[in-house]
Amino acid sequence: MEREGGGGSLALRILQNRSHEKMKLRKRKSTLYLSAQEKSTGRRGDLLGENIYLVLFTIALRIFNCFLVQTSFVPDEYWQSLEVAHHMVFNNYGYLTWEWTERLRGYTYPLIFASMYKILHLLGKDNVQLLTKIWIPRLAQAVLSAVADMRLYSLMKQLENQEVARWVFFCQLCSWFTWYCCTRTLTNTMETVLTVIALFYYPLEGSKSMNSVKYSSLVALAFVIRPTAVIPWIPLLFRHFCQEQRKLDLILHYFLPVGFVTLSLSLIIDRIFFGQWTLVQFNFLKFNVLQNLGTFYGSHPWHWYFSQGFPVVVGTHLPFFIHGCFLAPKKYRILLVTVLWTLLVYSMLSHKEFRFIYPVLPLCMVFCGYSITHLKTWKKPALSFLFLSNMLLALYTGLVHQRGTLDVMRYIQKICYNSPNKSSASILVMMPCHSTPYYSHVHCQIPMRFLQCPPDLTGKSRYLDEADIFYLNPLNWLHKEFHDDASLPTHLIIFSVLEEEISAFLISSNYERTAVFFHTHLPEGRIGSHIYVYERNSKGKLN
Repeated sequence: MEREGGGGSLALRILQNRSHEKMKLRKRKSTLYLSAQEKSTGRRGDLLGENIYLVLFTIALRIFNCFLVQTSFVPDEYWQSLEVAHHMVFNNYGYLTWEWTERLRGYTYPLIFASMYKILHLLGKDNVQLLTKIWIPRLAQAVLSAVADMRLYSLMKQLENQEVARWVFFCQLCSWFTWYCCTRTLTNTMETVLTVIALFYYPLEGSKSMNSVKYSSLVALAFVIRPTAVIPWIPLLFRHFCQEQRKLDLILHYFLPVGFVTLSLSLIIDRIFFGQWTLVQFNFLKFNVLQNLGTFYGSHPWHWYFSQGFPVVVGTHLPFFIHGCFLAPKKYRILLVTVLWTLLVYSMLSHKEFRFIYPVLPLCMVFCGYSITHLKTWKKPALSFLFLSNMLLALYTGLVHQRGTLDVMRYIQKICYNSPNKSSASILVMMPCHSTPYYSHVHCQIPMRFLQCPPDLTGKSRYLDEADIFYLNPLNWLHKEFHDDASLPTHLIIFSVLEEEISAFLISSNYERTAVFFHTHLPEGRIGSHIYVYERNSKGKLN
């Protein structure tokens, strides 16, 4: 009896040991039971939650993108960021536009670039090569844009699958307007970056990374940098509020604390640099929305965004966007509503620009990716068409169109550094105001002047700024401005369209053309195809 019982218990122990061995084998195979050390080892190849090689490729692409954009877009690219940052750090010379004297802009965004300039200055590396040729601020913007690209890819992987995410990612990377804008130091670029990253944490159906504090913090920061950033977020915030069961907690524990902290930081930063307490976000909205004084810089018909703006920004992605709108699941309706809402709100403002709707472009890429995913026979031709059409446009706008205003600043750089006495040279830019960057692209204390164009804030019915007065009668303005030869600048910078009109002054004052820079194939109004530099031959040095 004991032997039988002993044999039975022995057999049972053998079976238990074999079962235990099998369980150990499962433990090694299953990722559910990986130890913390094994998990960390398995994730060593990850960055931003994605494959490290994909992330590095995206960053490298955006850096490459940065160096292939050598043209100017709009004055705000410099005058609301780099020029302000340069003035903050090197305040012995520089210039702030009327928007800063009227406190319509905040210092939070320029402070990012000012910090970079200050570090270079402290290291003794604040030469023009680092500030402009290597484009430290733009490289930083390029890296942030790459992070936003990866967040869009990660979000689509969570919401759908890797195939949809791949095509959304492809559409995002090959978008010509994204290529054209994503490395520029525009507040619109930072607004777009923060919007995409915030969307990654927004509670969309199927999202695994939702975090109310993170996304609301990013939205608040975008609002501080550019108050109109709240426009595309109004339907998104409203949807979150409606779907949230604990509405009071959402407001009291998330939105209000985040808003209070972010706005307080903005107030403190502006208090330091303005010297008084200023709510620039209110001033900005009051000027551009309530008073609609943005019309001073041009106005367009109400349908402009639908008839021209949006089709141009989306480009050849447009048919895929429309196709994707019909295919995408209902959970993406909120993204489509956000796009339409943004277009409608901006359509109600008289002053319109392509860059204003840039923040909703990545949302459009979601629908474009959906369209490509469902293409069967025509997928390869469609991909080839998208890539080639966008890259041709991106390379032309990035390397050719409107490059003269940057090339001429490099020429002024050389004038300054080659001049034995920097005060002996002086520059007058006779072009539409803010056509060129300023001291941020010269970084030399050479006397420079340009035609001013502040808007009328007093309510005059027939207000003309300095640029308007000049273009009404350039010769008369020049003769009134310069009474004798001693007051004449050594160099004049003009667009080619102005040359014939002021030729009598150029000849009588002994100016000779010394440099020509191509600017655009599409001259319009006061903007010519080329930029001319005239130097005064006061001592017979020129031939």
